[in-house]
Amino acid sequence: MTRKEQREQAFCLVFQDLFNNDEALAVYEENVAQIGEYARVLFEGVISKKDELDEIVNKYSKGWRTSRLPKVNLAILRLAVYEIMYVDEVPDSVAVNEAVELAKTYSGEGDYSFINGVLGAVIKGEK
Repeated sequence: MTRKEQREQAFCLVFQDLFNNDEALAVYEENVAQIGEYARVLFEGVISKKDELDEIVNKYSKGWRTSRLPKVNLAILRLAVYEIMYVDEVPDSVAVNEAVELAKTYSGEGDYSFINGVLGAVIKGEK
């Protein structure tokens, strides 16, 4: 499984966790597919740093709090911010590009530009 596919798998897990706390891994493996190693690392990392990631998103998403964001966008942002902040072997530009692609696939029309803007601000402000 490619890293891109595992990132998408991790996104699905992070999104599912918004609804089924503590059951996302089991439900996904039982109903969808075996979880890749990188997907598991990303998912567990996002869950362990959820509060910190939300603080960062809140800081850089002007006019939008995580509590008001569409769940799909929140999952994408949490995943991308985690990669930017904690996964050194993934260039920031790749994390942003992959988040934008996820938004184009799963999110509302035009939401990808919001996600791109927030992540750009995160990179400038946190790195």
